[in-house]
Amino acid sequence: MNPRAFVFDAYGTLFDVHSAIGRHAGRVGKNAPEVSALWRTTQIEYSWLRSLMGRYTDFWQVTGDALDFALETHGIRNPPLREDLMKAYLSLTAYPDAAPTLATLHARGAQLAILSNGSPAMLHDAVTSAGLQGAFDAVLSVEEVGIFKPDPRVYQLAIDRLGLASASEACFVSSNYWDAAGAASFGYRVAWVNRRSLPRDRLGASPEWEISSLAKLPALFE
Repeated sequence: MNPRAFVFDAYGTLFDVHSAIGRHAGRVGKNAPEVSALWRTTQIEYSWLRSLMGRYTDFWQVTGDALDFALETHGIRNPPLREDLMKAYLSLTAYPDAAPTLATLHARGAQLAILSNGSPAMLHDAVTSAGLQGAFDAVLSVEEVGIFKPDPRVYQLAIDRLGLASASEACFVSSNYWDAAGAASFGYRVAWVNRRSLPRDRLGASPEWEISSLAKLPALFE
């Protein structure tokens, strides 16, 4: 039975989180890839830790705090660069397979949504800069529940907003395995976009499908 809806993670799934550093790699220096990787890893870790500590703040603050840690770790003290990197995060490059995949699924009559840790303002800017306005029936932020993924309250947001009877009526799509596992644990059918051919984490819940790109998603339901 094909899903009535497809619920997409945003950062790392639709939008390339490393494109912000990529635009300013020359200014960041030879360690730009390492800075970008640490920024992303710290951003995710801070979201988990803040959830566990009960100290929620929006994802924009988390993103800035993670960037400050990454820059300091690499000995980079450049306020104008820091400001430009944060601005770049508001207009991340969409993966080339994102728009065609969304268009194909939309043409089949499926509901489409984003469910993201991002703040509403961040998601608005990302979707707009990527030219994906109008592609989604809902763009949902964890800000509505005040806690980050993979808390089950976050995954419930899309069920409520899209009017689904259960999570099993939707396919959740993420490139982040921890997010895919969280959604699977909640009850979604899940497609993990494993672009980097990574091994699966051991989290006790597994995605139903593993694909190498978003372009392969529509073929799962033909």
